[in-house]
Amino acid sequence: MTSDNSRNDSSADAEIFSALITPHRSLSPTGFVIFMLCIGGLSFVCGVMFLLLGAWPVFGFFGLDVLLVYVAFRANYRSARAYEEVTVTAAELTVRKVNHRGGVREWTLNPLWVQLDRIVHEEFGIERLFLVSRGRRLPIAAFLGPGEKASFARALSNALGEAKRGPTRTVLK
Repeated sequence: MTSDNSRNDSSADAEIFSALITPHRSLSPTGFVIFMLCIGGLSFVCGVMFLLLGAWPVFGFFGLDVLLVYVAFRANYRSARAYEEVTVTAAELTVRKVNHRGGVREWTLNPLWVQLDRIVHEEFGIERLFLVSRGRRLPIAAFLGPGEKASFARALSNALGEAKRGPTRTVLK
């Protein structure tokens, strides 16, 4: 028999809840290419019209506009690399935030002492979610919209409740 140094999957280590939260981007990479080709083609045609009319500096400004739109979209896609991981076991709640540059911040909390706090707007729903432990508030799920935050909050509350109840065992007869 060989010895295994991997993590023990006892009931305390079993995952109750796990979520990966990423920013939403509605424009796919293919859509981005099509959009840039349309903007570039339109700008080129308009620029050529101004060039033929003798206003040659305008042609350069149309090219500059396309470049600025491209840079703005690339920055937007770069920021979409950020994400949050939330994991709940009976023994711990782990929040791992990774920014768009790959920088990682991680918090490990005791699920028995964590509360989920919400800032709710009457018209729009949940605006912000926080994990509260020892008087400190950790913002989570900032990437989600109000409806998604409500669903996430329900699922996380259920997982925290299950962690607080502790592991259950089935008695076989």
